Amino acid sequence: MVSLETPSKDFIRQIIDEDNRTGKYDGRVHTRFPPEPNGFLHIGHAKSICLNFGIAEEYGGKCNLRFDDTNPLKEEDVYVKSMIEDIKWLGFAWEDRLYFGSDYFDQMYDYAVQLTKDGKAYVDEMSAEEIREYRGSVTRPGKESRYRDRPVEESLDLFERMRAGEFADGQMVLRAKIDMSHPNMNMRDPVIYRILHASHHNTGDKWCVYPMYDWAHGLEDSIERITHSICTLEFEDHRPLYDWFLEQLGVYRPIQIEFARLNLTYTVMSKRKLLELVEDGHVNGWDDPRLPTISGMRRRGYSPSAIRTFCSRIGVAKVHSIVDFEFLEHCLRDNLNKTSPRFMGVLNPLRVVLENYPEDKVEEFEAINNPEDESAGTRNVPFSRVLYIERDDFMEDPPKKFYRLAPGREVRFRYAYLVTCKEAVKENGEVVELRCTIDPETRGGNAPDGRKVKSTLHWVSEPHALDAKVHLYDRLFTVPDPLGQKEADFKDLINPDSLKVLTSCKVEPAVRNLKALDRFQFERLGYFCVDPDTTEEDLVLNRTVELRDPWAKIRKQQRKE
Repeated sequence: MVSLETPSKDFIRQIIDEDNRTGKYDGRVHTRFPPEPNGFLHIGHAKSICLNFGIAEEYGGKCNLRFDDTNPLKEEDVYVKSMIEDIKWLGFAWEDRLYFGSDYFDQMYDYAVQLTKDGKAYVDEMSAEEIREYRGSVTRPGKESRYRDRPVEESLDLFERMRAGEFADGQMVLRAKIDMSHPNMNMRDPVIYRILHASHHNTGDKWCVYPMYDWAHGLEDSIERITHSICTLEFEDHRPLYDWFLEQLGVYRPIQIEFARLNLTYTVMSKRKLLELVEDGHVNGWDDPRLPTISGMRRRGYSPSAIRTFCSRIGVAKVHSIVDFEFLEHCLRDNLNKTSPRFMGVLNPLRVVLENYPEDKVEEFEAINNPEDESAGTRNVPFSRVLYIERDDFMEDPPKKFYRLAPGREVRFRYAYLVTCKEAVKENGEVVELRCTIDPETRGGNAPDGRKVKSTLHWVSEPHALDAKVHLYDRLFTVPDPLGQKEADFKDLINPDSLKVLTSCKVEPAVRNLKALDRFQFERLGYFCVDPDTTEEDLVLNRTVELRDPWAKIRKQQRKE
Protein backbone atom coordinates (compact mmCIF):
# COMPACT_ATOMS: atom_id res chain seq x y z
CA MET A 1 0.00 0.00 0.00
CA VAL A 2 1.27 3.47 -0.95
CA SER A 3 1.41 5.92 1.94
CA LEU A 4 -0.83 8.96 1.54
CA GLU A 5 1.87 11.09 3.11
CA THR A 6 4.56 9.88 0.67
CA PRO A 7 3.23 9.78 -2.89
CA SER A 8 4.87 7.40 -5.37
CA LYS A 9 7.64 8.82 -7.51
CA ASP A 10 7.28 9.27 -11.25
CA PHE A 11 9.15 6.92 -13.58
CA ILE A 12 12.00 9.39 -14.20
CA ARG A 13 12.81 9.70 -10.51
CA GLN A 14 12.56 5.91 -10.18
CA ILE A 15 15.21 5.56 -12.91
CA ILE A 16 17.44 8.08 -11.16
CA ASP A 17 16.98 6.31 -7.81
CA GLU A 18 18.04 3.00 -9.39
CA ASP A 19 21.05 4.60 -11.08
CA ASN A 20 22.09 6.11 -7.75
CA ARG A 21 21.61 2.75 -6.02
CA THR A 22 23.88 1.00 -8.51
CA GLY A 23 26.39 3.84 -8.65
CA LYS A 24 25.98 4.22 -12.41
CA TYR A 25 27.15 7.82 -12.41
CA ASP A 26 28.91 7.72 -9.04
CA GLY A 27 25.78 9.14 -7.44
CA ARG A 28 25.82 12.26 -9.62
CA VAL A 29 22.64 13.82 -11.00
CA HIS A 30 23.29 16.38 -13.71
CA THR A 31 20.47 17.49 -16.00
CA ARG A 32 20.08 20.26 -18.56
CA PHE A 33 17.37 22.35 -20.15
CA PRO A 34 18.28 22.68 -23.86
CA PRO A 35 15.91 25.04 -25.74
CA GLU A 36 16.38 25.92 -29.39
CA PRO A 37 16.48 29.76 -29.59
CA ASN A 38 13.97 29.98 -32.45
CA GLY A 39 10.96 31.32 -30.57
CA PHE A 40 9.69 32.23 -27.12
CA LEU A 41 9.27 29.75 -24.30
CA HIS A 42 5.73 28.63 -23.48
CA ILE A 43 3.94 26.72 -20.71
CA GLY A 44 5.02 23.41 -22.28
CA HIS A 45 8.65 24.43 -21.87
CA ALA A 46 7.86 25.43 -18.29
CA LYS A 47 7.02 21.79 -17.56
CA SER A 48 10.46 20.74 -18.83
CA ILE A 49 12.18 23.60 -17.00
CA CYS A 50 10.52 22.68 -13.71
CA LEU A 51 11.32 19.00 -14.26
CA ASN A 52 15.00 19.41 -15.12
CA PHE A 53 15.86 22.11 -12.61
CA GLY A 54 13.56 20.54 -10.02
CA ILE A 55 15.19 17.11 -10.25
CA ALA A 56 18.67 18.64 -9.97
CA GLU A 57 17.64 20.54 -6.85
CA GLU A 58 15.87 17.53 -5.35
CA TYR A 59 18.90 15.25 -5.74
CA GLY A 60 21.51 17.84 -4.81
CA GLY A 61 22.76 17.90 -8.38
CA LYS A 62 23.21 20.46 -11.14
CA CYS A 63 21.21 21.65 -14.12
CA ASN A 64 22.74 23.44 -17.11
CA LEU A 65 21.01 25.98 -19.33
CA ARG A 66 22.17 25.20 -22.84
CA PHE A 67 20.95 26.68 -26.10
CA ASP A 68 20.84 24.12 -28.91
CA ASP A 69 21.67 26.68 -31.57
CA THR A 70 22.49 24.57 -34.63
CA ASN A 71 20.23 26.32 -37.18
CA PRO A 72 21.31 29.92 -37.88
CA LEU A 73 18.41 30.43 -40.29
CA LYS A 74 15.82 30.39 -37.50
CA GLU A 75 17.72 31.44 -34.38
CA GLU A 76 18.12 34.95 -33.03
CA ASP A 77 19.74 36.58 -30.03
CA VAL A 78 16.38 38.13 -29.05
CA TYR A 79 15.09 34.62 -28.36
CA VAL A 80 18.13 33.80 -26.23
CA LYS A 81 17.60 36.90 -24.09
CA SER A 82 13.88 36.27 -23.68
CA MET A 83 14.47 32.66 -22.61
CA ILE A 84 17.04 33.67 -20.03
CA GLU A 85 14.62 36.25 -18.62
CA ASP A 86 11.75 33.73 -18.55
CA ILE A 87 13.70 31.02 -16.74
CA LYS A 88 14.99 33.48 -14.15
CA TRP A 89 11.44 34.77 -13.64
CA LEU A 90 10.24 31.21 -13.01
CA GLY A 91 12.72 31.09 -10.15
CA PHE A 92 15.54 28.90 -11.47
CA ALA A 93 19.29 29.53 -11.62
CA TRP A 94 22.18 27.78 -13.39
CA GLU A 95 25.10 29.53 -11.66
CA ASP A 96 27.96 29.66 -14.20
CA ARG A 97 26.57 26.85 -16.36
CA LEU A 98 25.19 28.80 -19.32
CA TYR A 99 26.27 27.07 -22.52
CA PHE A 100 25.60 27.13 -26.25
CA GLY A 101 25.73 24.16 -28.57
CA SER A 102 27.76 26.44 -30.82
CA ASP A 103 30.44 26.53 -28.10
CA TYR A 104 31.25 22.97 -29.18
CA PHE A 105 31.22 23.39 -32.97
CA ASP A 106 34.97 22.77 -33.25
CA GLN A 107 34.77 19.62 -31.17
CA MET A 108 31.68 18.39 -33.04
CA TYR A 109 33.49 18.90 -36.33
CA ASP A 110 36.48 16.91 -35.07
CA TYR A 111 34.13 14.11 -34.00
CA ALA A 112 32.61 14.12 -37.51
CA VAL A 113 36.10 13.80 -39.00
CA GLN A 114 36.79 10.90 -36.63
CA LEU A 115 33.57 9.15 -37.66
CA THR A 116 34.48 9.62 -41.33
CA LYS A 117 38.00 8.28 -40.80
CA ASP A 118 36.48 5.22 -39.16
CA GLY A 119 34.45 4.60 -42.31
CA LYS A 120 31.16 5.41 -40.55
CA ALA A 121 30.34 8.65 -42.36
CA TYR A 122 30.55 9.84 -45.96
CA VAL A 123 29.91 12.92 -48.07
CA ASP A 124 26.80 12.54 -50.19
CA GLU A 125 26.16 14.69 -53.26
CA MET A 126 22.59 13.58 -53.85
CA SER A 127 19.93 16.28 -53.72
CA ALA A 128 17.64 16.64 -50.71
CA GLU A 129 14.79 15.23 -52.81
CA GLU A 130 16.83 12.15 -53.75
CA ILE A 131 17.89 11.58 -50.16
CA ARG A 132 14.23 11.67 -49.07
CA GLU A 133 13.26 9.28 -51.86
CA TYR A 134 16.10 6.86 -51.10
CA ARG A 135 15.19 6.86 -47.42
CA GLY A 136 12.18 4.64 -48.06
CA SER A 137 9.19 4.45 -45.74
CA VAL A 138 8.01 2.60 -42.65
CA THR A 139 6.90 -0.26 -44.91
CA ARG A 140 9.65 -0.01 -47.55
CA PRO A 141 13.40 -0.21 -46.83
CA GLY A 142 15.65 2.55 -48.10
CA LYS A 143 18.21 2.40 -50.85
CA GLU A 144 21.90 3.08 -50.48
CA SER A 145 23.25 6.28 -51.99
CA ARG A 146 25.55 5.91 -54.99
CA TYR A 147 28.10 7.90 -52.95
CA ARG A 148 27.92 5.64 -49.90
CA ASP A 149 31.07 3.68 -50.69
CA ARG A 150 33.24 6.55 -51.84
CA PRO A 151 36.79 6.35 -50.43
CA VAL A 152 37.32 7.69 -46.91
CA GLU A 153 40.04 10.11 -48.06
CA GLU A 154 37.72 11.55 -50.68
CA SER A 155 34.97 12.15 -48.09
CA LEU A 156 37.48 13.73 -45.73
CA ASP A 157 38.71 16.06 -48.48
CA LEU A 158 35.19 17.04 -49.51
CA PHE A 159 34.12 17.60 -45.90
CA GLU A 160 37.09 19.92 -45.35
CA ARG A 161 36.25 21.80 -48.54
CA MET A 162 32.62 22.05 -47.39
CA ARG A 163 33.90 23.75 -44.27
CA ALA A 164 36.12 26.03 -46.34
CA GLY A 165 33.07 27.31 -48.22
CA GLU A 166 33.83 25.88 -51.68
CA PHE A 167 30.32 24.54 -52.24
CA ALA A 168 26.84 26.02 -52.39
CA ASP A 169 24.05 25.39 -49.92
CA GLY A 170 22.55 21.95 -50.47
CA GLN A 171 25.27 20.83 -52.88
CA MET A 172 26.40 18.05 -50.56
CA VAL A 173 26.01 16.77 -46.99
CA LEU A 174 27.84 14.55 -44.55
CA ARG A 175 25.85 11.43 -43.64
CA ALA A 176 26.40 8.73 -41.05
CA LYS A 177 26.80 5.24 -42.51
CA ILE A 178 24.47 2.99 -40.53
CA ASP A 179 21.78 0.83 -42.18
CA MET A 180 19.42 1.85 -44.98
CA SER A 181 17.11 -1.07 -44.19
CA HIS A 182 16.87 -0.36 -40.46
CA PRO A 183 13.27 -0.51 -39.18
CA ASN A 184 13.86 2.80 -37.39
CA MET A 185 14.02 5.37 -40.19
CA ASN A 186 16.17 7.69 -38.08
CA MET A 187 18.96 5.11 -38.47
CA ARG A 188 18.91 5.15 -42.27
CA ASP A 189 22.13 7.06 -42.88
CA PRO A 190 21.00 10.32 -41.28
CA VAL A 191 22.46 13.64 -42.39
CA ILE A 192 24.79 14.99 -39.71
CA TYR A 193 26.19 18.12 -41.44
CA ARG A 194 24.75 20.45 -44.08
CA ILE A 195 26.06 23.55 -45.84
CA LEU A 196 24.50 26.85 -44.78
CA HIS A 197 26.17 30.11 -45.77
CA ALA A 198 24.49 32.02 -42.97
CA SER A 199 25.65 34.14 -40.06
CA HIS A 200 25.17 32.61 -36.63
CA HIS A 201 24.01 34.67 -33.64
CA ASN A 202 26.90 33.35 -31.53
CA THR A 203 29.71 32.41 -33.95
CA GLY A 204 29.14 34.99 -36.66
CA ASP A 205 30.52 33.94 -40.07
CA LYS A 206 33.06 31.43 -38.78
CA TRP A 207 31.10 28.44 -40.07
CA CYS A 208 29.29 27.57 -43.27
CA VAL A 209 28.65 23.93 -42.27
CA TYR A 210 26.32 23.29 -39.37
CA PRO A 211 25.55 20.10 -37.44
CA MET A 212 22.08 18.58 -37.46
CA TYR A 213 20.24 18.48 -34.13
CA ASP A 214 20.50 14.69 -33.74
CA TRP A 215 24.27 14.86 -34.10
CA ALA A 216 24.69 17.84 -31.79
CA HIS A 217 22.27 16.78 -29.06
CA GLY A 218 24.10 13.72 -27.75
CA LEU A 219 27.53 15.29 -28.14
CA GLU A 220 26.51 18.35 -26.15
CA ASP A 221 25.20 16.09 -23.37
CA SER A 222 28.40 14.04 -23.47
CA ILE A 223 30.74 17.03 -23.41
CA GLU A 224 28.88 18.51 -20.42
CA ARG A 225 28.84 15.09 -18.72
CA ILE A 226 25.09 15.12 -18.27
CA THR A 227 23.81 12.05 -16.44
CA HIS A 228 20.12 12.06 -17.36
CA SER A 229 19.13 13.66 -20.66
CA ILE A 230 15.40 14.25 -20.19
CA CYS A 231 13.50 14.84 -23.45
CA THR A 232 9.93 14.92 -24.66
CA LEU A 233 8.38 11.81 -26.16
CA GLU A 234 8.95 12.70 -29.82
CA PHE A 235 12.67 11.99 -29.27
CA GLU A 236 12.04 8.39 -28.24
CA ASP A 237 12.59 7.13 -31.81
CA HIS A 238 15.79 9.19 -31.94
CA ARG A 239 17.30 7.54 -28.86
CA PRO A 240 18.94 4.65 -30.80
CA LEU A 241 20.70 7.25 -32.95
CA TYR A 242 21.70 9.25 -29.85
CA ASP A 243 23.26 6.10 -28.39
CA TRP A 244 24.85 4.98 -31.70
CA PHE A 245 26.77 8.21 -32.21
CA LEU A 246 28.20 8.18 -28.68
CA GLU A 247 29.02 4.48 -28.84
CA GLN A 248 30.83 4.76 -32.19
CA LEU A 249 32.88 7.69 -30.94
CA GLY A 250 33.70 5.93 -27.67
CA VAL A 251 32.84 8.97 -25.55
CA TYR A 252 31.01 9.50 -22.28
CA ARG A 253 27.39 8.38 -22.57
CA PRO A 254 24.42 9.81 -20.65
CA ILE A 255 21.04 8.10 -20.57
CA GLN A 256 18.19 9.66 -22.54
CA ILE A 257 14.74 9.48 -20.92
CA GLU A 258 11.56 10.61 -22.64
CA PHE A 259 8.34 11.93 -21.12
CA ALA A 260 5.04 13.13 -22.59
CA ARG A 261 4.98 16.81 -23.47
CA LEU A 262 2.29 19.13 -22.14
CA ASN A 263 -0.82 19.65 -24.25
CA LEU A 264 -3.33 22.23 -23.06
CA THR A 265 -6.89 22.86 -24.21
CA TYR A 266 -7.93 26.08 -25.98
CA THR A 267 -4.43 26.91 -27.15
CA VAL A 268 -1.56 25.76 -29.38
CA MET A 269 1.95 24.81 -28.30
CA SER A 270 3.74 24.56 -31.63
CA LYS A 271 6.33 27.33 -31.94
CA ARG A 272 5.64 27.35 -35.67
CA LYS A 273 1.92 27.93 -35.07
CA LEU A 274 2.64 30.57 -32.45
CA LEU A 275 4.98 32.33 -34.85
CA GLU A 276 2.22 32.27 -37.45
CA LEU A 277 -0.19 33.93 -35.01
CA VAL A 278 2.40 36.61 -34.23
CA GLU A 279 3.53 37.32 -37.79
CA ASP A 280 -0.02 37.36 -39.19
CA GLY A 281 -1.10 39.91 -36.58
CA HIS A 282 -3.70 37.75 -34.85
CA VAL A 283 -2.02 38.64 -31.54
CA ASN A 284 0.09 41.60 -30.43
CA GLY A 285 3.53 40.04 -30.29
CA TRP A 286 5.09 37.13 -28.43
CA ASP A 287 4.14 38.61 -25.04
CA ASP A 288 0.44 38.92 -25.91
CA PRO A 289 -1.38 37.80 -22.73
CA ARG A 290 -3.59 35.46 -24.77
CA LEU A 291 -0.62 33.31 -25.78
CA PRO A 292 0.71 30.44 -23.65
CA THR A 293 4.20 31.96 -23.81
CA ILE A 294 5.92 32.59 -20.49
CA SER A 295 6.31 36.26 -21.39
CA GLY A 296 2.62 36.46 -22.30
CA MET A 297 1.56 34.79 -19.08
CA ARG A 298 3.82 37.10 -17.09
CA ARG A 299 2.25 40.13 -18.76
CA ARG A 300 -1.22 38.74 -18.09
CA GLY A 301 -0.47 38.50 -14.37
CA TYR A 302 0.41 34.84 -13.82
CA SER A 303 2.74 34.23 -10.92
CA PRO A 304 5.84 32.00 -11.16
CA SER A 305 4.59 30.06 -8.15
CA ALA A 306 1.28 29.25 -9.85
CA ILE A 307 3.04 27.95 -12.96
CA ARG A 308 5.46 25.83 -10.90
CA THR A 309 2.56 24.43 -8.89
CA PHE A 310 0.66 23.58 -12.06
CA CYS A 311 3.69 21.80 -13.55
CA SER A 312 4.15 19.83 -10.34
CA ARG A 313 0.51 18.80 -10.06
CA ILE A 314 0.08 17.55 -13.63
CA GLY A 315 2.98 15.16 -13.06
CA VAL A 316 5.16 13.28 -15.52
CA ALA A 317 3.90 10.45 -17.72
CA LYS A 318 4.92 8.27 -20.67
CA VAL A 319 1.60 8.65 -22.50
CA HIS A 320 0.32 11.73 -24.32
CA SER A 321 -2.68 13.44 -22.73
CA ILE A 322 -4.29 16.85 -22.75
CA VAL A 323 -4.70 19.00 -19.65
CA ASP A 324 -7.74 21.22 -19.20
CA PHE A 325 -6.98 24.94 -19.29
CA GLU A 326 -9.34 25.18 -16.32
CA PHE A 327 -6.84 23.28 -14.16
CA LEU A 328 -4.13 25.83 -14.96
CA GLU A 329 -6.54 28.59 -13.95
CA HIS A 330 -7.45 26.69 -10.78
CA CYS A 331 -3.78 26.63 -9.75
CA LEU A 332 -3.56 30.33 -10.62
CA ARG A 333 -6.61 31.32 -8.58
CA ASP A 334 -5.44 29.27 -5.63
CA ASN A 335 -2.12 31.08 -5.61
CA LEU A 336 -3.42 34.59 -6.32
CA ASN A 337 -6.14 34.31 -3.68
CA LYS A 338 -3.46 33.89 -1.01
CA THR A 339 -1.04 36.52 -2.29
CA SER A 340 -3.00 39.29 -4.02
CA PRO A 341 -3.95 42.57 -2.31
CA ARG A 342 -7.59 43.64 -2.75
CA PHE A 343 -8.85 46.85 -4.30
CA MET A 344 -12.15 48.15 -5.63
CA GLY A 345 -12.63 49.00 -9.25
CA VAL A 346 -15.62 49.55 -11.52
CA LEU A 347 -15.27 48.33 -15.09
CA ASN A 348 -18.60 49.55 -16.50
CA PRO A 349 -19.47 52.51 -14.29
CA LEU A 350 -22.94 53.74 -13.33
CA ARG A 351 -23.07 57.02 -11.41
CA VAL A 352 -24.72 57.03 -7.97
CA VAL A 353 -25.70 60.22 -6.10
CA LEU A 354 -26.38 59.89 -2.37
CA GLU A 355 -29.02 62.55 -1.87
CA ASN A 356 -28.82 62.69 1.93
CA TYR A 357 -25.02 62.78 2.07
CA PRO A 358 -23.34 66.22 2.36
CA GLU A 359 -21.77 67.48 -0.87
CA ASP A 360 -18.52 68.58 0.75
CA LYS A 361 -18.10 65.61 3.05
CA VAL A 362 -15.44 62.92 2.54
CA GLU A 363 -15.02 59.93 4.81
CA GLU A 364 -12.42 57.21 4.82
CA PHE A 365 -13.28 53.60 5.51
CA GLU A 366 -10.81 50.96 6.58
CA ALA A 367 -10.61 48.15 4.03
CA ILE A 368 -8.90 44.78 4.38
CA ASN A 369 -5.98 44.31 1.99
CA ASN A 370 -6.12 40.51 1.96
CA PRO A 371 -8.47 38.41 4.10
CA GLU A 372 -6.15 35.41 3.49
CA ASP A 373 -3.14 37.24 4.95
CA GLU A 374 -3.51 39.25 8.16
CA SER A 375 0.00 40.64 7.76
CA ALA A 376 -1.14 42.50 4.63
CA GLY A 377 -2.90 44.99 6.88
CA THR A 378 -5.53 47.51 5.84
CA ARG A 379 -5.89 50.69 3.80
CA ASN A 380 -8.25 53.67 3.84
CA VAL A 381 -10.73 54.08 0.99
CA PRO A 382 -12.33 57.53 0.37
CA PHE A 383 -16.14 57.80 0.30
CA SER A 384 -18.16 60.78 -0.96
CA ARG A 385 -21.61 61.89 -2.09
CA VAL A 386 -21.07 60.74 -5.69
CA LEU A 387 -19.90 57.19 -6.37
CA TYR A 388 -19.64 54.66 -9.16
CA ILE A 389 -20.96 51.12 -9.09
CA GLU A 390 -20.99 48.41 -11.75
CA ARG A 391 -23.80 48.91 -14.25
CA ASP A 392 -24.57 45.18 -13.93
CA ASP A 393 -25.28 45.71 -10.21
CA PHE A 394 -28.49 47.58 -10.98
CA MET A 395 -31.69 46.46 -12.68
CA GLU A 396 -34.77 48.57 -13.04
CA ASP A 397 -37.09 45.58 -13.23
CA PRO A 398 -35.12 42.72 -11.65
CA PRO A 399 -36.00 39.01 -11.91
CA LYS A 400 -36.77 37.03 -8.78
CA LYS A 401 -33.21 35.96 -7.91
CA PHE A 402 -31.52 39.28 -8.61
CA TYR A 403 -30.48 40.55 -5.17
CA ARG A 404 -28.44 43.60 -6.10
CA LEU A 405 -29.61 47.19 -6.43
CA ALA A 406 -33.09 48.02 -7.77
CA PRO A 407 -35.66 50.79 -7.13
CA GLY A 408 -36.74 50.63 -3.48
CA ARG A 409 -34.18 48.00 -2.57
CA GLU A 410 -31.51 48.28 0.12
CA VAL A 411 -27.99 46.82 -0.29
CA ARG A 412 -24.65 47.15 1.46
CA PHE A 413 -21.89 49.28 -0.01
CA ARG A 414 -18.80 47.40 1.12
CA TYR A 415 -17.11 48.85 4.23
CA ALA A 416 -19.44 51.90 4.13
CA TYR A 417 -23.25 52.07 4.57
CA LEU A 418 -26.52 50.41 3.74
CA VAL A 419 -27.86 52.21 0.68
CA THR A 420 -31.38 52.37 -0.77
CA CYS A 421 -32.16 53.21 -4.39
CA LYS A 422 -34.87 55.87 -4.74
CA GLU A 423 -34.85 56.73 -8.43
CA ALA A 424 -33.22 55.85 -11.74
CA VAL A 425 -32.45 58.86 -13.95
CA LYS A 426 -32.67 58.18 -17.69
CA GLU A 427 -31.50 59.83 -20.88
CA ASN A 428 -32.85 58.54 -24.20
CA GLY A 429 -34.26 55.54 -22.40
CA GLU A 430 -30.97 54.54 -20.78
CA VAL A 431 -30.27 54.69 -17.06
CA VAL A 432 -27.40 57.16 -16.55
CA GLU A 433 -27.61 57.86 -12.82
CA LEU A 434 -29.12 56.48 -9.63
CA ARG A 435 -30.51 58.63 -6.84
CA CYS A 436 -30.03 56.87 -3.53
CA THR A 437 -29.88 57.46 0.20
CA ILE A 438 -27.74 56.04 2.96
CA ASP A 439 -28.80 54.97 6.43
CA PRO A 440 -26.34 57.03 8.53
CA GLU A 441 -26.80 54.60 11.43
CA THR A 442 -25.16 51.81 9.41
CA ARG A 443 -21.64 53.19 9.16
CA GLY A 444 -19.31 50.28 8.44
CA GLY A 445 -22.08 48.41 6.63
CA ASN A 446 -23.97 46.90 9.58
CA ALA A 447 -27.42 47.88 10.86
CA PRO A 448 -27.77 48.38 14.64
CA ASP A 449 -31.26 46.85 14.50
CA GLY A 450 -29.81 43.66 13.02
CA ARG A 451 -31.64 43.80 9.69
CA LYS A 452 -29.99 41.93 6.85
CA VAL A 453 -29.45 42.67 3.19
CA LYS A 454 -28.83 40.07 0.52
CA SER A 455 -26.12 41.80 -1.46
CA THR A 456 -22.88 43.71 -0.95
CA LEU A 457 -21.62 45.92 -3.77
CA HIS A 458 -18.20 47.42 -4.44
CA TRP A 459 -17.91 51.08 -5.38
CA VAL A 460 -15.48 53.90 -6.14
CA SER A 461 -15.72 57.54 -5.07
CA GLU A 462 -16.11 59.77 -8.13
CA PRO A 463 -13.87 62.71 -7.07
CA HIS A 464 -11.10 60.30 -6.03
CA ALA A 465 -11.40 57.76 -8.85
CA LEU A 466 -8.57 57.01 -11.24
CA ASP A 467 -9.37 56.53 -14.90
CA ALA A 468 -8.14 53.21 -16.24
CA LYS A 469 -8.08 51.24 -19.45
CA VAL A 470 -8.68 47.55 -18.81
CA HIS A 471 -7.91 44.63 -21.11
CA LEU A 472 -10.27 41.68 -20.58
CA TYR A 473 -8.54 38.53 -21.86
CA ASP A 474 -10.23 35.22 -22.53
CA ARG A 475 -9.47 31.89 -24.25
CA LEU A 476 -7.65 32.43 -27.55
CA PHE A 477 -9.68 29.71 -29.29
CA THR A 478 -13.34 28.73 -29.19
CA VAL A 479 -12.73 24.96 -29.18
CA PRO A 480 -10.62 22.80 -26.84
CA ASP A 481 -8.48 21.32 -29.64
CA PRO A 482 -7.99 23.95 -32.39
CA LEU A 483 -5.50 21.78 -34.28
CA GLY A 484 -7.82 18.78 -34.23
CA GLN A 485 -10.50 20.34 -36.43
CA LYS A 486 -9.64 18.72 -39.77
CA GLU A 487 -11.98 20.85 -41.86
CA ALA A 488 -10.88 24.22 -40.46
CA ASP A 489 -7.73 26.32 -40.38
CA PHE A 490 -6.83 26.72 -36.72
CA LYS A 491 -6.73 30.51 -37.17
CA ASP A 492 -10.41 30.45 -38.17
CA LEU A 493 -11.17 29.17 -34.67
CA ILE A 494 -9.75 32.20 -32.86
CA ASN A 495 -12.16 33.51 -30.26
CA PRO A 496 -13.40 36.94 -31.47
CA ASP A 497 -13.94 37.90 -27.82
CA SER A 498 -10.46 36.87 -26.67
CA LEU A 499 -9.69 40.54 -26.04
CA LYS A 500 -12.06 43.31 -25.01
CA VAL A 501 -10.78 46.77 -24.17
CA LEU A 502 -12.69 48.90 -21.67
CA THR A 503 -11.70 52.57 -21.72
CA SER A 504 -13.91 54.24 -19.10
CA CYS A 505 -13.14 52.20 -15.98
CA LYS A 506 -12.88 53.80 -12.54
CA VAL A 507 -10.61 52.46 -9.80
CA GLU A 508 -9.76 53.46 -6.26
CA PRO A 509 -6.74 55.78 -5.85
CA ALA A 510 -4.54 53.23 -4.04
CA VAL A 511 -4.07 51.36 -7.34
CA ARG A 512 -1.74 54.15 -8.44
CA ASN A 513 0.83 52.89 -5.90
CA LEU A 514 1.25 49.64 -7.83
CA LYS A 515 4.06 49.17 -10.33
CA ALA A 516 4.24 47.31 -13.63
CA LEU A 517 3.25 43.61 -13.43
CA ASP A 518 2.02 43.89 -9.81
CA ARG A 519 -0.84 41.45 -9.29
CA PHE A 520 -4.02 42.21 -7.33
CA GLN A 521 -7.71 41.40 -7.03
CA PHE A 522 -10.57 43.74 -7.85
CA GLU A 523 -13.21 42.61 -5.38
CA ARG A 524 -16.02 40.63 -7.01
CA LEU A 525 -14.42 41.01 -10.47
CA GLY A 526 -11.30 38.89 -10.65
CA TYR A 527 -7.52 39.08 -10.60
CA PHE A 528 -5.66 41.76 -12.51
CA CYS A 529 -2.17 43.14 -13.02
CA VAL A 530 -0.63 46.44 -14.07
CA ASP A 531 0.39 46.35 -17.74
CA PRO A 532 3.97 47.46 -18.54
CA ASP A 533 2.55 50.10 -20.90
CA THR A 534 1.18 52.03 -17.91
CA THR A 535 2.41 55.62 -17.62
CA GLU A 536 1.76 58.50 -15.24
CA GLU A 537 -0.99 59.67 -17.59
CA ASP A 538 -2.45 56.29 -18.62
CA LEU A 539 -3.23 53.48 -16.21
CA VAL A 540 -3.48 50.21 -18.13
CA LEU A 541 -4.65 47.01 -16.38
CA ASN A 542 -4.92 43.42 -17.59
CA ARG A 543 -7.44 40.92 -16.28
CA THR A 544 -5.54 37.77 -15.38
CA VAL A 545 -8.46 35.49 -14.58
CA GLU A 546 -12.01 35.78 -13.31
CA LEU A 547 -12.89 34.72 -9.78
CA ARG A 548 -14.84 31.76 -11.14
CA ASP A 549 -14.63 29.73 -14.33
CA PRO A 550 -17.10 31.35 -16.78
CA TRP A 551 -16.56 28.53 -19.28
CA ALA A 552 -18.11 25.86 -17.07
CA LYS A 553 -21.58 26.35 -18.57
CA ILE A 554 -20.16 26.47 -22.11
CA ARG A 555 -18.24 23.25 -21.51
CA LYS A 556 -21.33 21.57 -20.09
CA GLN A 557 -23.36 22.57 -23.16
CA GLN A 558 -20.62 21.34 -25.51
CA ARG A 559 -20.67 17.95 -23.80
CA LYS A 560 -24.43 17.73 -24.28
CA GLU A 561 -24.10 18.57 -27.96
